[in-house]
Amino acid sequence: MVVGLGAVATTMIAGVEAIRKGLAKPIGSLTQMGTIRLGKRTDNTSPKIKDFVPLADLNDVVFTGWDIFEDNVYEAAAHAKVLDEKTLAQLKPYLESIKPMPAVFDQYYVKRLNGTHVKKGKSKRDLAEQVRADIQAFKKTVDRVVVIWAASTEIYLEPTAVHQTIEAFEKGLDDSDPGIAPSQIYAYAALTEGVPFANGAPGLTVDFPAMVALSKKFAAPICGKDFKTGQTFLKTFLAPALKARMLGVRGWFSDNILGNRDGEVLDDPQSFMSKEVSKLGSLEYIFQPELYPDLYKDLYHKIRINYYPPRGDDKEAWDNIDIFGWLGYPMQIKVNFLCRDSILAAPVALDLVLFSILPSGRLRCAPSAFRSGSASISSRRRARPVCIRSTISSSS
Repeated sequence: MVVGLGAVATTMIAGVEAIRKGLAKPIGSLTQMGTIRLGKRTDNTSPKIKDFVPLADLNDVVFTGWDIFEDNVYEAAAHAKVLDEKTLAQLKPYLESIKPMPAVFDQYYVKRLNGTHVKKGKSKRDLAEQVRADIQAFKKTVDRVVVIWAASTEIYLEPTAVHQTIEAFEKGLDDSDPGIAPSQIYAYAALTEGVPFANGAPGLTVDFPAMVALSKKFAAPICGKDFKTGQTFLKTFLAPALKARMLGVRGWFSDNILGNRDGEVLDDPQSFMSKEVSKLGSLEYIFQPELYPDLYKDLYHKIRINYYPPRGDDKEAWDNIDIFGWLGYPMQIKVNFLCRDSILAAPVALDLVLFSILPSGRLRCAPSAFRSGSASISSRRRARPVCIRSTISSSS
């Protein structure tokens, strides 16, 4: 169940259907193309993750969702202009069959959008119950359910008293507390139904005590704090490389242009702040300036995102990195990344969905060698079966 049938969601859904039809390969998907090494590298035992872990088969995945506009998935995908007309035409009957349910929306949290296909309720509790009813109805048609937030970035919110306990949060729903954004309503509805929730945006959604407590109480996993598949993706592999070499960083300037709905939403300063705080935190987490003050304590990190409609979903990012090495001598790294925002995010969204709905507590025992789809790790002394517990821990 997808919240927000925009560019990322429609690209994911269309992509899955194209793969099922044999029209494309699942490029970028860890669950579909990644392997896992068992034993030594020289053992040459590296099954695909999807053959080793009891993931749902793509042929068994069923999509539905909510959106603030009435367009079906085909219409929404055509509007997003991520995929070409030829590809969409081959998928049209299936995509047209997926029509969104009315969404929970409040323009206070996303200033640049004006939803016309929205739920009405007396309170935020009422809206949460409506979402729960949607989930309950969908549950009757499938074996397992997961909810993923692929909607727009909400305004920046700080945790308050309403986010500290389940009781406080539920009272906040009754009182329609302004600290409770629509994404939190969806997360609450999913978790109280025992359904995993994945967050694909940088806002305050599941990363606070009340949601963690709900996740534990109902044994429903939570994950995510933005997909981070564009410029931040580059940062998260460049920064560890610099740190591994103990090279210092004085400054990291990042600029972006983006013309899709995400770019339009982020043109609002309050929504941009949610993105900015999330992006800024990545380098601090990696570099650990408190441990390496000589290298990173004075790092100046600046981020800009500019709405530029002509580019559509084709994001362009520039990074200027001022580094220093032996004896403090300065150097520079410059990166120009021309990427497709939703093409990068769609497989990550799919992987989150598939990992989130792993059957909880399931055990699978394998023989002493990997043959015909079964898996094990062999011991030097004596081969023993291996049991794999596929429980996902409930953590943000």
